[in-house]
Amino acid sequence: MSQCGKQEKEELWRMRRTMAESVKSNSVYKEEDTVVPRAALPKLINGIKEIGAKYGFESVCYGHAGDGNLHVNIIKAGMSDEDWKNKLKFGIKEIFELTTALGGTLSGEHGIGLVQKEYMPIKYSEIHLNLMRGIKQVFDPNGILNPGKIMPNPPTP
Repeated sequence: MSQCGKQEKEELWRMRRTMAESVKSNSVYKEEDTVVPRAALPKLINGIKEIGAKYGFESVCYGHAGDGNLHVNIIKAGMSDEDWKNKLKFGIKEIFELTTALGGTLSGEHGIGLVQKEYMPIKYSEIHLNLMRGIKQVFDPNGILNPGKIMPNPPTP
């Protein structure tokens, strides 16, 4: 590799390593984790930008393009506090619906946890969710392992 190519590579890695800090210093933000087939990344990014325009937020998207994992950093910027609190969740829901429509899933490397569990029904049917709840019940009948995490509550009748 030429010296010029090596310097370009080092600069790209420096920018990638500092991306999260740059986003944090810009504005209030919320990070979501998505993953789609690599070929769908341009459609996902374009869709995220369209959704952001619809709801009034900006975004910085970066991640692990080689495996289709995209960190979506939603930036509050000019959004009102009320819209950030009450409308942002609808934009996030649309991002996950798009992700799923493109053959992806809700999380790549970070897992579901508390942040994305309310969006699980976008990707998984109630049959799938009940199967997962059943498996958890087998291994954790007393509900002591990570209580309240991962599995959304079943719908109330």
